[in-house]
Amino acid sequence: MKEFDIPIHSEPSSNAQAPTRQLLGMAVWVLVLLSLAACNQGPKTEPAAEEKAAATKPITTPGGLTMALVPAGEFEMGDNNGDPDERPAHRVQVSAFYMDTHEMTQKAYEALMQQNPSKSKGPDKPVEQVDWYHAVLFCNMRSLKEGLKPCYDSKTLACDFAANGYRLPTEAEWEYACRAGARESYSFGSDAAKLKACAWFKANAGQTTHPVGQRSPNAWGLYDMHGNVAEWCHDFYSETFYSQSPGKDPRGPTSGDKCVLRGGSWRTSEDGCRSSARIVKRFVLPTRVSGLTPSALGVSKARNSSG
Repeated sequence: MKEFDIPIHSEPSSNAQAPTRQLLGMAVWVLVLLSLAACNQGPKTEPAAEEKAAATKPITTPGGLTMALVPAGEFEMGDNNGDPDERPAHRVQVSAFYMDTHEMTQKAYEALMQQNPSKSKGPDKPVEQVDWYHAVLFCNMRSLKEGLKPCYDSKTLACDFAANGYRLPTEAEWEYACRAGARESYSFGSDAAKLKACAWFKANAGQTTHPVGQRSPNAWGLYDMHGNVAEWCHDFYSETFYSQSPGKDPRGPTSGDKCVLRGGSWRTSEDGCRSSARIVKRFVLPTRVSGLTPSALGVSKARNSSG
């Protein structure tokens, strides 16, 4: 577990329960999920070959972004040889969902939010300097833009997983999508020497972020799952949650004062980019709530299959 205690974002945010937190040097983006209840096919030890092929065929959303179908399945979450909060490794069933094939670009983010908080500017670079609170706000904003029902309550930040709008991925969904059927430390295996082909991280990033999609994708067509920018998940953090995690679609603790990021970043070592590695960020409540306004900072969203 890597923990960051970093000054919070000073912008007003829109959801009352939401933690406001910001990474200074670490770019943050949100994977967009579209849960597919209609596509759930029950637990499997490994996704079938046809499911792997389907996952590599992206769809285009009304907003012009691409998403890949992540098939339902079962995998071993965590790593008994990893950090203490990655233990115990445990079997988890995950329902099908859609996920953005690329990290959210600054161009796409600014087109919706009319702001670009990123430190390392570039239209095709991933948006950064976005805290969890504004990440879920962006999810709601993207839902409203496409005429979908927002997943997050604007006052409590409770997530309606049955809504057809966008949301943050759970930790289980994120790790399952990152692994793409792989059981090893990375989506491509256990040889960290191969990481440079799939990720921008401390050894090759040159102390900055890079345009999305330049490294090789994983088996399900998802780019930059390792490195470049760290990615917010839905879950509150608990070091011991894995020992009591539900076996199907776990959503993390019901409360907490920290949330989780995944994937590592441009300044992370090989170890921090592993599929099971967890990054923790403490949050505090915002001092003011402004509602869902286009001027507030946000990140991408998710949507339910029934919508």
